[in-house]
Amino acid sequence: MDLDPDDVFRDDEDDPDNDLYLDRESTKELLVYLVDASPKMFSTTSLAGDQKDETHFHIALSSISQSLKTRIINSSYDEVAICFFNTREKKNLLDINGVFIFDVAEREFLDRPTARLIKEFDCVEERFVKEIGSQYGIVSGTRENSLYNALWVAQALLRKGSAKMADKRILLFTNEDDPFENIKGATKIDMTRTTLQRAKDAQDLGISIEILPLSWPDEKFNVSLFYADLIGLEGHPQFLVSTVEKLEDMKDQLRKRIFKKRIVKKITFSIANGLSIELNSYALIRPTLPGAITWLDSVSNRPLKTERSFICSDTGALLQEPPKRYQSYKNENITFSAEELSEIKRVTTGNLHLLGFKPLSCLKDHHNLRPSTFVFPSDEEVIGSTSIFIALHRSMLRLKRFALAFFGSSSRPQLVALIAQVYSYSNGATPKATDDQIMKAAALMNRIDLKDFSVFQFSNPALQRHYAVLQALALEELDIPETNDETLPDEEGMSRPAVVSALEEFKLSVYGDNDDVESELVDNGKASETSKKRKAVAENAVKECANFDWDDLADSGKLKDLTVVELKFYLTAHKLPVGGKKEALISRILTHMGK
Repeated sequence: MDLDPDDVFRDDEDDPDNDLYLDRESTKELLVYLVDASPKMFSTTSLAGDQKDETHFHIALSSISQSLKTRIINSSYDEVAICFFNTREKKNLLDINGVFIFDVAEREFLDRPTARLIKEFDCVEERFVKEIGSQYGIVSGTRENSLYNALWVAQALLRKGSAKMADKRILLFTNEDDPFENIKGATKIDMTRTTLQRAKDAQDLGISIEILPLSWPDEKFNVSLFYADLIGLEGHPQFLVSTVEKLEDMKDQLRKRIFKKRIVKKITFSIANGLSIELNSYALIRPTLPGAITWLDSVSNRPLKTERSFICSDTGALLQEPPKRYQSYKNENITFSAEELSEIKRVTTGNLHLLGFKPLSCLKDHHNLRPSTFVFPSDEEVIGSTSIFIALHRSMLRLKRFALAFFGSSSRPQLVALIAQVYSYSNGATPKATDDQIMKAAALMNRIDLKDFSVFQFSNPALQRHYAVLQALALEELDIPETNDETLPDEEGMSRPAVVSALEEFKLSVYGDNDDVESELVDNGKASETSKKRKAVAENAVKECANFDWDDLADSGKLKDLTVVELKFYLTAHKLPVGGKKEALISRILTHMGK
């Protein structure tokens, strides 16, 4: 079977032939950035060390700008709105005080991000006070409640689309942990109650509310004063919202929250006799690919719409009816409409059909033609799918069977194997770690632990230059942003004495004093040919390394004059990684030498 390589990780919206999903809108995200613009957000505090003084308003706007640039690349079909509250001027759908929606021409309030939106948003801070203004919208002695109004406006913006077809979120940026602090008595109780009810109404409509709190080192954000109730954390005191003090921290937090584990496809699994359940499928891994090419008009720069028309070859007239195809049969042309041809070619409705079960021993490695997909039951549309799926899963495990099923569209029909996944542990003679080895391994992991690690912190280095050039062209920037390869190992961090010591102790506990001897043994107990070759290479590297005065070469800057092979003599002799370009090898040597 010929497979389209690009189809391995294709989403529903990319598959025009998938009849099952023609009536379903592709999943996307509708997001409202809700930014507090009160005077407190504009106050500055001197940060420790040589860090530059920043206002929380600047931190919020800079992180949103970076988020928009990322989103326009990764999720260009998502729609966003930027809304300020506690403002002097008002601009919103409901025409209520204290709320200003930032937007640009030729764009709706909630719409896909554009280059013009990002470009003008980057300049809004310098003219914000003059054109929009900042003022407290919750004032003692009045019934004005700008936070309530902001949630109301955000909810109105997110009425667009169904909650089943789109993820709806509000991201709230503020450094005020108790917005009703200056209100007293029954008025405070009433304003707090109505604001919390407004948030609950939004959540009941499928809108999630998240807070990104900002704070200073000497003034922590106390989420339990008000916002724990607003975002639904009441009764969960162990949940802590990470507060932000620096711009980079906010960018990291926002980047983690941008990416959601989205369903690749919703599948109807037909089991037998009209019994069907609903499954959601998830791609375990998928590559980052450049966005699709969009053809633009050279004058207006607007996307072009492709249209196809048929012209009669005899009269030259434009055909009004769709053309029909024919098949010659017994000197007669049998015509078919496009709908009839489509029905003839239809192999399946797109559902997943169970054919039967076979022993797991019948499944061979060469049967796997593409990366696997993880499926999980869903009761969203078919109640009881989870119960049936669990029963099927347990039976397959108990009987050691896999399910053979038919799946695919009319253009790509295929047989698939459904394998019940389970974490199993061997009770055989598998070697087990000693307490000392476990302790040394834990010490090593503590030394190299990456704080607040997320896989979303790493971008595809092969595409970063491409996107940097696109960004510079779209935003008319004079300089192309620098790109960093975040996948390169942290040579400096791994060479820290504490890490090196923990690594050596772990190796010693596992391999003993002969950790340099390969453990690859053949049946006769002798070292394999691969082991012998590696040992010979290491011995030769030690010999060749002794022919150079490395300290002198490093001090005089002449390491760059050596060849890559000569540089690798030093690295191999000192059991250091030998991968990377020449500059990386030199940096690794200097780091090891402490230069």
